[in-house]
Amino acid sequence: MRRLLRTLFSRKDKVYKKPVEMEGVSQWRLAWRRFRRHRVGRIGGAIVLFLFLVLVFAEFIAPYRHTQTRSGFTYAPPTRIRIFDEEGRLSRPFVYATERTLDRATWSYVYTEDTSVKYPIRFFIRGEPYRLFGFIPTNVRLFGVDAPVRVHLFGTDEMGRDLFSRIVMGTRVSLLVGPFVVLLSLPLAILMGGASGYYGGGIDMFMQRVFEVIMSIPALPFWLALGTALPRDWSPEMRFFGIVAVMSAIGWAGTARIIRGMVLSIRAMDFTEAARAVGARDLRIIGRHIVPNLTSYLIVSTTLTIPGAILGESGLSFLGIGIHEPMVSWGLLLSKATNAATIESYPWILIPGIFITVAVLAFNFLGDAMRDAFDPFKVL
Repeated sequence: MRRLLRTLFSRKDKVYKKPVEMEGVSQWRLAWRRFRRHRVGRIGGAIVLFLFLVLVFAEFIAPYRHTQTRSGFTYAPPTRIRIFDEEGRLSRPFVYATERTLDRATWSYVYTEDTSVKYPIRFFIRGEPYRLFGFIPTNVRLFGVDAPVRVHLFGTDEMGRDLFSRIVMGTRVSLLVGPFVVLLSLPLAILMGGASGYYGGGIDMFMQRVFEVIMSIPALPFWLALGTALPRDWSPEMRFFGIVAVMSAIGWAGTARIIRGMVLSIRAMDFTEAARAVGARDLRIIGRHIVPNLTSYLIVSTTLTIPGAILGESGLSFLGIGIHEPMVSWGLLLSKATNAATIESYPWILIPGIFITVAVLAFNFLGDAMRDAFDPFKVL
């Protein structure tokens, strides 16, 4: 008996010690952990972040106004940035002045470099005045060269406008059209799909038929018809929002149908039935119990809807029924490459297509990573 009591008292801290509880991990932290393990998704997110930074500081990054023309430099090739001079000596990045001459043998213009003077590329150089963020007057540009020489990183177009500046300014339309489409179509999808799944019965039957009719409309011909119907005398801003409305008109039906199925399953869960049993109103049940459980899907749907909107706007602008001058978008810039002869002579006009491809792939990679991150059945 004495030995038993000694054993119990000697192990008192081990027998009665309170077990350490596991620290709770929120859904957002779990999603962040999964997202960090998705290497391609991180690359896509970094590209998207970089493009939106370009969007915000577009006037500062663009060395010239995107509407400024140079009649003597039509279809000028991209300027070569050099770090070695003609004697092979290492130097800070510089360019040579470009001169245009007429080749009488082919009756075409030829651009040659004058290697007698070097023009170094300067950062935070003063140029034409503009308003940063639309209200801060300044004339500081990210980079440039001293006048009268100019640097055209991506060459010029048929009117001598700097293609790099136009691509930088085009990020605003091409990237903003996606979020605006989401802001217009996603609330409608949540409202219609949520009402269909929550109330069921005749409302669900009617809404399902509406979804099927809208989803049966071919998207591209519908966009072309409505885009053509937009008044030509609208301002560029009005036309932009008109394009957003056209692209949102039928894109919400598929999302609404998925939301309807998710609401049906959430409505039958115990916590929803308990809230209904204690007398909670429908609006409270929807806002406090159903919509929060749709958050992960809505985030993924938003990420994957934006690249489709970018492609849609680019297609409409390429066909000439989307964005018009003086606004500029990647699709409008790509519309200049409409025949093989032009592309063969001036291949740099295809550069906007590279930006479209990179942006769409980046959003798709980011969307795939977000889908895996918010997957409740995925194991860490």
